[in-house]
Amino acid sequence: MSAEKTRKKSGVARLYKTVAFALVVAAVTKELQKDPQDRTWHGTVAGFVPYEFRMPTVERVKSRVWDPDNAHILSPHVFGVGWTVNVGRVVAVAKNVVDG
Repeated sequence: MSAEKTRKKSGVARLYKTVAFALVVAAVTKELQKDPQDRTWHGTVAGFVPYEFRMPTVERVKSRVWDPDNAHILSPHVFGVGWTVNVGRVVAVAKNVVDG
């Protein structure tokens, strides 16, 4: 790999990490600005990016990672900021394509 490609790749990775860190800080700040009894530790930041800082549960993991009946391929992370792939939906779509 050329030095220029390596620089571009590291620049994109650095940008991604910086944006992810900023979103985590924004989400935590949003929760800490609320009264303690009003803090839910889940919601959205920047208008559309989901965050989830509650302790993960088996039900939440199943509903976000393996839910073939959900119409969405991406769902909010089980823990953290952003989205995760709903593998159950991906498998269901792939089966429909293969079966015709």
